[in-house]
Amino acid sequence: MDRLDCAKLNRGTFIRASAAMASLPWLASSAKAGDSAGVSPRTHKILSCNIRTPLERDYKSGNGWETRKALCAEVIASQKADLIGFQEAYTIQLDYLKEQLPEFGSFGQAIPGYHPIPGPEYNPINTIFYSKKRYELVSAGGIWLSETPHIAGSVSWDSARPRFANWVYLKDRASGRDFRFWNMHLDHKGKVARKEQVRVFNEAANAYAKLMPQIVTADFNADATTPPVKFMKEHGWVDTYAAIHGPKDPGFTYHHFMGPKYAHHTTKGKIDWIFCKGGVRPVSAEIIRDQRKGHYPSDHYFLSAEVVLEPDKNKKA
Repeated sequence: MDRLDCAKLNRGTFIRASAAMASLPWLASSAKAGDSAGVSPRTHKILSCNIRTPLERDYKSGNGWETRKALCAEVIASQKADLIGFQEAYTIQLDYLKEQLPEFGSFGQAIPGYHPIPGPEYNPINTIFYSKKRYELVSAGGIWLSETPHIAGSVSWDSARPRFANWVYLKDRASGRDFRFWNMHLDHKGKVARKEQVRVFNEAANAYAKLMPQIVTADFNADATTPPVKFMKEHGWVDTYAAIHGPKDPGFTYHHFMGPKYAHHTTKGKIDWIFCKGGVRPVSAEIIRDQRKGHYPSDHYFLSAEVVLEPDKNKKA
């Protein structure tokens, strides 16, 4: 992987440079084009999917990856999405999902030096899927959510592990409208880290014009009452779910493979998010609670949203 020499750039300059630069995808599928059937040409269907690390211990409860992978792909395919942000996606999982969802191209970044499970097939990857038929990939890249966002695998504050936000810059082939789609996963332990990671992310996102359409899918490991979510809203991000259903928290999205039974074990609300800002208007949003005979595709509910990209006011007709 080619690496940009950023030693002479200060932190703020680098964030803006890295957010604007074009880079080749580290992971790109050459899948054949497919169709986003059932979706209005003016709307864009988005999924946020934390698909759960493929841990050996999950097999004891009947929730190992090999046991649930077909259901996971089936639930995702049934949504007929245009864009998907995956969290906790590992190589072994992505290889399967690429086979099952060949209509998508992909872009992802592995976390160097972090191997909770031995073997290259278990490299953790923050990954975006996008419809190859609907969109042209213009560029892609990302930043590390740390005090040194240009250093791969860097960790700051009380973060338990490296965290990364990646993006694709896409052009809608039908309308010519361009936009930026982000995906990220905040730390699961560090309260200070989660707040600071959101701040670093917003320094990058705010480098773009105010009306530039931007969308982010994320597992924040934090609900609406916490500083990271409040910080996003202060920076102009709109929670697509609240925009449709109102501000009341719909309840937990992490459920430990228990579905509604998990209500007896938590008071935490929705920790998975689809935010948008700029020229983006939400028109629908749902929490996907699909299951088969009591088994779930992940220990998180997936989220969906449909949005409309407003016309570019700076583009001449």
